[in-house]
Amino acid sequence: MEIFNRLPKIDFMGNIRAAMIFSGILILAGLASVGIQGGLKFGIDFSGGTLVQLQFKTAPDIDDIRDGLKSIGFGESTIQEFGSENDILIRVQRSEEKLEEVGHQVKESLGGKFNLEDISVERVEMVGPKVGRDLREKAMLSILYAIIGIVAYISWRFEFQYAIAAIIALIHDVLVTMGAFSIADKEFTLVIVAAFLTIIGYSLNDTIVIFDRIRENLRRRGKTPFVELINLSINQTLSRTILTSGTTLLVVLALFFFGGAIIHDFSFALLVGIIIGTYSSIFIASVFLIYWEVNFKAKKRA
Repeated sequence: MEIFNRLPKIDFMGNIRAAMIFSGILILAGLASVGIQGGLKFGIDFSGGTLVQLQFKTAPDIDDIRDGLKSIGFGESTIQEFGSENDILIRVQRSEEKLEEVGHQVKESLGGKFNLEDISVERVEMVGPKVGRDLREKAMLSILYAIIGIVAYISWRFEFQYAIAAIIALIHDVLVTMGAFSIADKEFTLVIVAAFLTIIGYSLNDTIVIFDRIRENLRRRGKTPFVELINLSINQTLSRTILTSGTTLLVVLALFFFGGAIIHDFSFALLVGIIIGTYSSIFIASVFLIYWEVNFKAKKRA
């Protein structure tokens, strides 16, 4: 299915400089945010501790909740709304063995500020610090193994420079999405690791489609300059890119706005990742192929 009646002739590679500046700003802004906040905001999955979710009949005042928690030593807890003003998440940076007692203690501590009948404990979760550290290490390894597998696959199917181009694009996508999470003050959890792996797969699929067309055009290249060949390949696959990314984006937007608080951060990661992944397939991976052609292949031929 084609969107355009005629093959578009958009000069994507003519905007390389603007794209590099744009990507640099996104990455630097994200890294600056991570640095200012002292690192990523790890969720209870990775940092360890205890999580308590409360539901109030009427929207509570966060300061009143914090004052109430001081009586049981939880005054320094992280307290935030979860989905609606009536749902509150309390994160305690220490692990408690008896979860039921923690929920009961938290609820009872708020008796001086709220009517206990208006409060219900929705859930209590606990992750030990060692478990959290192990989960964090395994999550990072899962992303590393995925990247190693991608290098091996693309090197076998195409050439080594295509693998390097794809990896640079994937690292770009991960850095930008991670920066977006830091700027939006969202937590990095196991669910988000799953989102990152999904983003890697999605971005790679889009990149391989363009690479396939570049390889086909190289066989009948003739005297066509390499930059023009890259532009031609991207324009030839543009209808497919718009259709695939557009329909996927519609689904993710529906999840983001109507999916509820549980999957809100997951859909946010996918939303950023799909947009950046499509962008990087054109302006990061393809640009590196030009760089390789100019600085390595051209020198070998000379």
